[in-house]
Amino acid sequence: MNIGTLKANGDGVHIGRIVTMAFAATIALREFVSTNERAPAFDVMALSADRRSWVKVGALWEYTSNETGEVFLSGRIDDPSLDKPIDVALFRQNDDSYNVAWRRPQRKRTLPGMVSESDGELPPLTATATGGEPEQAGATTGGDGLGESTAPAPKGKAKAKETADA
Repeated sequence: MNIGTLKANGDGVHIGRIVTMAFAATIALREFVSTNERAPAFDVMALSADRRSWVKVGALWEYTSNETGEVFLSGRIDDPSLDKPIDVALFRQNDDSYNVAWRRPQRKRTLPGMVSESDGELPPLTATATGGEPEQAGATTGGDGLGESTAPAPKGKAKAKETADA
């Protein structure tokens, strides 16, 4: 879903408006200069409510589509006025503008046989034997199931015990 367009102004800065049902802002892209290969390509700047300054509200990284080879920008816009960050992707158009598309966050996929958190179920909890192997069904286990502690006894309690034994 397209939520905005950014066009280059006379100084070459991409600027425009994004609008959703709950958020509207004038935003601009500021190039992020870094030698770190994991650094974002751009900071997303929003015009403040008093229209006197720019505030950083996000960052965009440059990616290349595996299927088409198209280069695009992807990142998040976040602000204290938002309930959740807005995930966006920016696609360069033929006229050098960017279309800003909203992206729904993807849920983590589960492996076959695994239960996802959304199912509300948990996998069975089985006790393990001392060798790290699961114990046989029906075997009785003693204690709390956490095993024996390898930590030394606290000194304060050891003195109290010696005093009680004496």
